[in-house]
Amino acid sequence: MNGDPAANPVTDGRLRIVVIGGGTAGWMTAAGLVGLLPAACTVHLVESEEIGIVGVGEATLPHLRLYLERLGIDEAAFMAATDATYKLGIEFRDFGRIGDRYIHPFGTYGRPLADVAFHHYWLRRHAEGGATGPVGDYSAGVVAAEARRFERPGTDAGDPTTSFGYAYQFDATRFAPFLRRWAKARGARRTEGRVVGVERDAADGTVTAVTLADGTRIAGDLFVDCSGFRSLLLGQEMAEPWEDWSHWLPCDRAIAVPSISPQAATEPFTRATASEAGWRWRIPLRHRVGNGHVYASAFCDDARATELLLAGLDGAPLADPRFLRFRAGRRRRSFVGNVVAVGLASGFLEPLESTSIYLVQAAITALVEHFPDTRVTDADRDGFNAAIDAEYDRIRDFLILHYHATTRDDSPFWNHVRTMTVPDSLADKMALWRATGQVAQYRHGLFLEPSWVAVYLGQGIVPQGWDPRADLPDGAGLDRALAGLSRAIAGRVARMPTHDAALAAIAAGAGA
Repeated sequence: MNGDPAANPVTDGRLRIVVIGGGTAGWMTAAGLVGLLPAACTVHLVESEEIGIVGVGEATLPHLRLYLERLGIDEAAFMAATDATYKLGIEFRDFGRIGDRYIHPFGTYGRPLADVAFHHYWLRRHAEGGATGPVGDYSAGVVAAEARRFERPGTDAGDPTTSFGYAYQFDATRFAPFLRRWAKARGARRTEGRVVGVERDAADGTVTAVTLADGTRIAGDLFVDCSGFRSLLLGQEMAEPWEDWSHWLPCDRAIAVPSISPQAATEPFTRATASEAGWRWRIPLRHRVGNGHVYASAFCDDARATELLLAGLDGAPLADPRFLRFRAGRRRRSFVGNVVAVGLASGFLEPLESTSIYLVQAAITALVEHFPDTRVTDADRDGFNAAIDAEYDRIRDFLILHYHATTRDDSPFWNHVRTMTVPDSLADKMALWRATGQVAQYRHGLFLEPSWVAVYLGQGIVPQGWDPRADLPDGAGLDRALAGLSRAIAGRVARMPTHDAALAAIAAGAGA
């Protein structure tokens, strides 16, 4: 690369990484690089306090635990710093039809038998009128969430009473400062300032330096664009085209407002309640509740959306509503030249399944796995882009499923998403499920078989068939096994502490 070494000197051969933008994406990236590749790179992050952050994504997926563990970040310290609660899944209300509810858990249903997934046996006995309870009765994550109880799962992955995972619900405005302190203590540099100029190499078009409003020039070898929706480097400077998915995911607005926590037990799950033109979120934290309304402006104006959000609060609001605008989609490529986009600078998928922070983490993982040696190569870029494209495409299909798999016809919005043409990749998955009860398999990426089963069944798509091997066991014996499994899960959950007790214990352990 052709950065000016005098402007940002490194004499030990490490690549100079310049991260543009702070917030969750920027500081997760900085922390990940200084924590995992300290011998391969230096990290210099540029952020402007006057720009601020989006900061409404407060719910996560279990993968964040792996990020913290990989960096050696203490869970209790993280939870205390961010006022976090535990999360066992997401409750969906009114999506399949008004009055329906189900929980998408982090974990499995039952256990496989003779290499056949549990849900095939459940489907068979359900169709035959056997003594089956709801499929959620066979998920420890669902039962614990319903009971407002929590403990960390055991280590035996084959034990269906412990085969669940957990994530966190936290204050996003406190997460980036926590990571900033951690990353700076390990060598990350920070400069306050707003980028006003970008220098590029005349021969190959790579970025060589950025200039700040105060005249500071920062050179680097690899630039990570964490500038949010502005996509300062990838979208504006490199002019990477945008792939618009709003015809499949028409929600393009959000309103966020915190509220006072009710006196009731703290739920270890996020709630998504479908509305007339989108859905409302509810995220319980230790010190407040995060609320929001995601909606399609083509079907609902801001005033009506605000009315629906405020009417649904279960506590007094703590601030005025904040309004956000966005588009569903992604940049055609996320790694171009020597610019890598992470987070909103790369793409946006609405927070229905809490995937925003996961996509940041996936990009960091892909960058570490395809990290350049001394210069960026086509192999680095191609490997990174293939990994990120697969993540976005699979999450996109899963989100569309929540809208398309509905019988609601009570508003123009639901009529639109119910009848719209979906991507071929999703249409093929749904056809396979309807005919055979099989979930399309892929080796890498988010939302594996149990997640698809949860949404398919939760929203009323019951397949016509199942794996024929599930017909082999005796029906009465199968019912006894199902009842025994349900009792075992319920018994284990009954011995768990309440979610509030678990939070109190971890707060005490962190000295909070």
